[in-house]
Amino acid sequence: MCTIHKTAIIENGAILGNNVCIGAFSIIGKNVIIGDGTVVDSHSVISGYTTIGKNNHIFSHASIGTIPQDLKYDGEKVELIIGNNNKIREYTLFNPGTKGGGSITKLGNNNLFMAYTHIAHDVIVGDNCILANVATLAGHVELGNNVVIGGLTPVHQFCKIGSNVMIAGGSVVTQDIPPFCLAQGNRAILRGLNLNGLRRKFKKRDQIDELKRAYKLLFESNETISDVAKKLLETSTNSNIHELANFVLKTKRGIPFNRK
Repeated sequence: MCTIHKTAIIENGAILGNNVCIGAFSIIGKNVIIGDGTVVDSHSVISGYTTIGKNNHIFSHASIGTIPQDLKYDGEKVELIIGNNNKIREYTLFNPGTKGGGSITKLGNNNLFMAYTHIAHDVIVGDNCILANVATLAGHVELGNNVVIGGLTPVHQFCKIGSNVMIAGGSVVTQDIPPFCLAQGNRAILRGLNLNGLRRKFKKRDQIDELKRAYKLLFESNETISDVAKKLLETSTNSNIHELANFVLKTKRGIPFNRK
C-alpha cells in the first residue's frame, strides 16, 4: 500500500510500486518510476526519466533526476537509473546522463550517499559504495564495487576508480585509482593498498600478500608499470592480480604514484 502525504505532488504518468511512501511537499515527475518499498522523505524532488529500484530511502531535500549541469544539454531524453537498497541522504543532487556520454547515469545497489553528495551526468557507480558528506563525482566518472570516498573529496571528470578502493577525506582526485588501493592528498596519489578493506574482503592472508607483491612490482620497482602489468598477466593466475593489471593497462588519465 502506498503512503502519500496529502501535500505531495505526484504528476500523471508517474509509476509507483507497492508500499512506496512519499513525504510532505515532495514532487514526483510524470516520467518517474519508483520500485516497491522505496521511501521518499519530505521536500524532495524526483524528476526527468528517472527509474528507482526497490527498498531505497531518499531523505529530505534530495534533488534526483534534474537536468545535467552541462551547457551542452539541449533537452534531449536522458536517464537516471538507481538500483535497490540505496540510502540517499539530505541535500544530495543526482543528474541523468547526456547525449555525449551515453545518455545514462547509473547507480548500483546497497550504496550509501551521505549528505550533500553530488552525482553528475554519465556517472557509473557499482555496488556497496560509500560516499561521505560532500563527495562530488564530476561527469563521466566510474566507480567499481566497494569503493569508499571520504568527505569533501571531488573526483575529476572521466576518472575511473577501481573496486575496493579507499579515497581519504579532503583529497582531490584527478587521475585513475587502481583497484584495491588507498589514495590520499591534493592531488591524490597512491599510498599503498587499502588493507582494512582487503582484510574485510579476504579471509586468507595469502590473497593479500599476493596483492602486496603485485603492488610493489607495479609502483615501487624501476620497471615501467605497463611492462610489469603485462608480465603479471602472463605469469599470474590470480583473478585479483589480473583485475589490477588490466586496470593499469587500460588507464586513460594515468595513475598517480611516486617511485620510492
